[in-house]
Amino acid sequence: MNRVGARKYLFSKKIDSYFEGIYKGYQFALRFFKEAFTSPFHLREIINQCFEIGLRSLPLITMTGFIIGIVFTKQSRPSLENFGAVSWLPSLMGIAIARALGPLVTSLICAGKVGSSISAELGSMKVTEQIDAMEVSAIDPFKYLVVTRVWATSISIPVLSFYCSCVGLLGSYYNVSTEEATSLQVFYTNAFSNISFLDLFSSMTKSIVFGFTIGIISCYKGFFASNGTSGVGKATNQAVILSMFLIFLEELIIVQIVNWIRYF
Repeated sequence: MNRVGARKYLFSKKIDSYFEGIYKGYQFALRFFKEAFTSPFHLREIINQCFEIGLRSLPLITMTGFIIGIVFTKQSRPSLENFGAVSWLPSLMGIAIARALGPLVTSLICAGKVGSSISAELGSMKVTEQIDAMEVSAIDPFKYLVVTRVWATSISIPVLSFYCSCVGLLGSYYNVSTEEATSLQVFYTNAFSNISFLDLFSSMTKSIVFGFTIGIISCYKGFFASNGTSGVGKATNQAVILSMFLIFLEELIIVQIVNWIRYF
């Protein structure tokens, strides 16, 4: 086979592998929906994973949310000052954090922290044949390892997103109060004055979708890891990158749908 033929063969093989991966991912997600609502539910493991994902992420979410609130307020102030509309700053921050920054920032942090942890854990269990041992022991590894973790991410990340939004608004208030000496009550009254039920609903929907995406992608990459420790590292890296890419894509799609509903 000449060089041109070899390149065509490799390219064709990559295309086949790409579509095969999409098909396997679809089957993986479909299997989750088939088994997520049937017993046994392993509630104790779901609660344990919620603790690992939720409570252990609170310090990082708290620090990041507070800093984002301060930084975004500082960056927005000069533009509003040019139009003499500094009084609209709390309302702007309320809309920005509730609609976009809270869910998006939380999900990106969890994609890096939680997604990599899940993928590495399941990948290590796969290459050391612990998952095969669970099957021999009459334990369904998919239901115990995958379903519980996807449920945990789908539950914990919306809660963390709401918490991040509250902390972000607190950071924004800190910056506004040091500049204009605004009271906490006035700030939050203005911040929530232009937030509608649709904004809260879309924010919660995005958080649930982002949480499910992080959980299913991380579990999929870890569950099918191979080639030893190097394969685990590769699966972990792919899980984080793919989760972040899909989060941005889902953000774009949901925003378009919500804007269509808002102006319908």
